[in-house]
Amino acid sequence: MGTLQTKSTKKKVHSNLSWFEIPVYNIQRAVNFYNFVLGLDMKIISQNGYSMARFPSESGIDGALMQGPGCIPSELGTLVYLHGGDDLSSKIANVEPAGGRIIMGKTLINKNSGYFALFIDTEGNKMALHSME
Repeated sequence: MGTLQTKSTKKKVHSNLSWFEIPVYNIQRAVNFYNFVLGLDMKIISQNGYSMARFPSESGIDGALMQGPGCIPSELGTLVYLHGGDDLSSKIANVEPAGGRIIMGKTLINKNSGYFALFIDTEGNKMALHSME
């Protein structure tokens, strides 16, 4: 069995993540959930058998909710941490009224890293929120 070797690159990358997609069964239900929980105004666009609602971003990493063939929500796999604002307490408080389920409330990582919380969205995805307070 071979070993993995890392190639040295001279170019520094700002971030190794550039885009994420959260799979959903029902795009309107998911948009309603995330708009309520995060205080957003996401809009749905549909094309070629897919529907997408983009998380608004002025800079940094972009992502979207995605409905269509092969878009299957799951509690398993990659965990996406969404920005919880200045204090994620208000955001996590919106999860259950919006139809989601909290699986770990606001938890301190450490003083330098801030806090996180885990929840299941209306589509069955395990997600996280992060904030410094």
